[in-house]
Amino acid sequence: MIVVFLTPAVILFLGIFLYPIVRTVIMSLFNIEGVTDPMKLWTFVGVDNYVKLFNTSLFRTASFNLFRIWLYGGLIVMTLSLLFAVILTSGIRGKKFFRAIIYMPNIVSAVALATMWLQYVYSPRFGLIKSILETLHLDNLAKVQLLDNEHKFMALVLAYCFGMVGYHMLIWLSGIERISPEYYEAATIDGANKIAQFRYMTMPLLKGVFKTNITMWSVSSVGFFVWSQLFSNVTADTQTITPYVYMYAQIFGGGNTVTERNSGLGAAVGVLLSLCVVIVFTICNKVIRDDDLEF
Repeated sequence: MIVVFLTPAVILFLGIFLYPIVRTVIMSLFNIEGVTDPMKLWTFVGVDNYVKLFNTSLFRTASFNLFRIWLYGGLIVMTLSLLFAVILTSGIRGKKFFRAIIYMPNIVSAVALATMWLQYVYSPRFGLIKSILETLHLDNLAKVQLLDNEHKFMALVLAYCFGMVGYHMLIWLSGIERISPEYYEAATIDGANKIAQFRYMTMPLLKGVFKTNITMWSVSSVGFFVWSQLFSNVTADTQTITPYVYMYAQIFGGGNTVTERNSGLGAAVGVLLSLCVVIVFTICNKVIRDDDLEF
């Protein structure tokens, strides 16, 4: 009976998850022109694809952009999402309404959200930021072109973070709501203020949730693609290119980014991105330990 019930799940797992992973790793060791080419057309090159990636300045730039998105965006998203989660669990009125409003950008299409920022927030003619700065008589700041090469990257990061705060806020909320109110009642009786309760009770009890948030943020960061494409019409734009964009260009071709397609090189990019997520997850497990904590 156990075999009968497990067999469908095992078959689906092997076919949908394990086989593509193994095939991608194998492809990364070959020179392959088309992603659907049969194996007889593959040319074995070993680790040359990985060596070529690290020797390519455009890929190094894309990797550095991804690291900055992960670091800067992570600091912004984690800080704001935790702040909102703490506020919403502090007994504020209209909790459900504010939670829905904060989470709403996450359910909007990335294309629509990016278009809104490009056309109505960052617009140099009638953008929201320009109008606010002019109202405050900060004319010099209002003249700054937020979408030029000097400011485009941070404009991209801020717009992306706007749509991600709500998702990570819900994860924080789920962790905070699991903490028993009795802990806070006892801390209040002992004379601890809200700041002390947050520092010595809430944060230590959210270590597991913090690891989950960091892992999920890392997964979403390595898949950074649509926003890069929307913020720049040039595939090889050094301010917006990410490894995912570079991988797409290698597999399907991308204007003047690549001179020839190599799906094996694209597979190598995918393997490296997966390793990055595994490394972040491993470091989090080693550094952040919550085995001795319980609710």
